Amino acid sequence: MATRNFRKEICRHCGLKLLVPFEERTIHCPSCGGITILQSRFNGNVHYLPINTQVTGSNQVSPSLAHGKKRAVLCGITYKGHQKSLKGSVNDVLIMRELLIKRLGFPSSSVLLLTEERDPYRIPTKHNIRASLRWLIKGCRSGDSLVFYYSGHGSRVRDRDGDEIDGYDESLLPVDYETEGRILDDEINATIVRPLPHGATLHAIIDTCFSGTFLDLPHVCSINREGYYKWDDHRVSHAYKGSSGGFAICISACKDHQNSADTTAFSGTATGALTYSFVKTLEQETELTYGRLLIAMIERIRKAQEQVGLKESHESQEPQLSTTQMFDIHSKLFTI
Repeated sequence: MATRNFRKEICRHCGLKLLVPFEERTIHCPSCGGITILQSRFNGNVHYLPINTQVTGSNQVSPSLAHGKKRAVLCGITYKGHQKSLKGSVNDVLIMRELLIKRLGFPSSSVLLLTEERDPYRIPTKHNIRASLRWLIKGCRSGDSLVFYYSGHGSRVRDRDGDEIDGYDESLLPVDYETEGRILDDEINATIVRPLPHGATLHAIIDTCFSGTFLDLPHVCSINREGYYKWDDHRVSHAYKGSSGGFAICISACKDHQNSADTTAFSGTATGALTYSFVKTLEQETELTYGRLLIAMIERIRKAQEQVGLKESHESQEPQLSTTQMFDIHSKLFTI
């Protein structure tokens, strides 16, 4: 689908393979930060820019993404031109970025966006998403706060290694998934959860279908409308799903067998139901516990669905919480 408008290039600094639009003159590598000016536009000469620079316009460079104590990767994919394209993914990324920067203290220089529309140097291909996740976890240490946000399509595939209690792996669909394939939850866990060191925190906010165990974390919270909850154990004896001592939390749009909604019901503009309810809850309430956040999102989504009469497959959408460490969701405050 989307790959028909791209060509394959290689970062001259680290060798990472990337897909870039045909008309682009430079590559900005999401892994090492290096920039290569492509030879096809410059009479056969390949030019290099230092790794600590990035392109901000057609002929400008500025300092690259900072690698501070608070950093985030925000990925939104619309699958433009595809019959199952999404309308709200870019909107989702933008409101998440505003929340992180304006309310939660993330430096704008430490927030990496991957979209088809926003920045031609950061297309959400499989290669680029993988590289961005490596950037997120690279050099992580105690006290760091990381965020991985995804809005796009998700899918379920048969589990091949026996580490899923329901027999299915959850997966992320990059913009080029039809040619390059999916990214499984096993890989996401291995890349950003398993290396997470003691004292560091990772929050994943996943707005896609079939996302209940999207990070493949060992403990999943089941909660009812009255706030009573229990922890379900998703560990298996032959596969480690935890971290290296860090605290990973995933807030996902729905259970593994459910669909999630891309809707205009909340604001008249297309957004993901989870994303909008998450952002609005944090904007309107202070001193939130994880339990209160989860209940508030469930209530917002349920009310919106009742108003617009969403079809049955969406009426059961229930945001989920999973983690590396069990805790009391009604006493632990939500902090990023």
